[in-house]
Amino acid sequence: MTAGGKGDGFMSEINVTPFVDVMLVLLIIFMVTAPMMIQGVSVSLPEAAAGPLTADEDNLIVIIKESGQLYINDVNVTDGDLRLKLQKIIAGRTDREVYLKADKNITYGKVVKVMFEIKAAGIDKLGMVTLPANEDENSSK
Repeated sequence: MTAGGKGDGFMSEINVTPFVDVMLVLLIIFMVTAPMMIQGVSVSLPEAAAGPLTADEDNLIVIIKESGQLYINDVNVTDGDLRLKLQKIIAGRTDREVYLKADKNITYGKVVKVMFEIKAAGIDKLGMVTLPANEDENSSK
């Protein structure tokens, strides 16, 4: 066996060119198909063991009432104006954080639609406001 290129002997070096070619093709395939696999709306939810939120005056809360009416804090907004109003509100803010408080009788589709509008407005963090499991709903009103 010769280590060089002279003669008719065997070469003892590994040819990695086919391996690199296959890996590059797989990389391109995964880069093209990965964005197609992502579905749904990403939401940053708090940990289950987390304590209660501190009540700041600056917290931005989007509320969906049982009747389907939308509110930003205490101001009534329409479905079509939600994204525009949120964009105007967060334009002057450094934190882009919104809490969503929805009635338990609202349909899932309505909540997802509002979550999409919130994310489309440029909100970085979206939190869901819920009652603790042992707390009765009437005690919070």
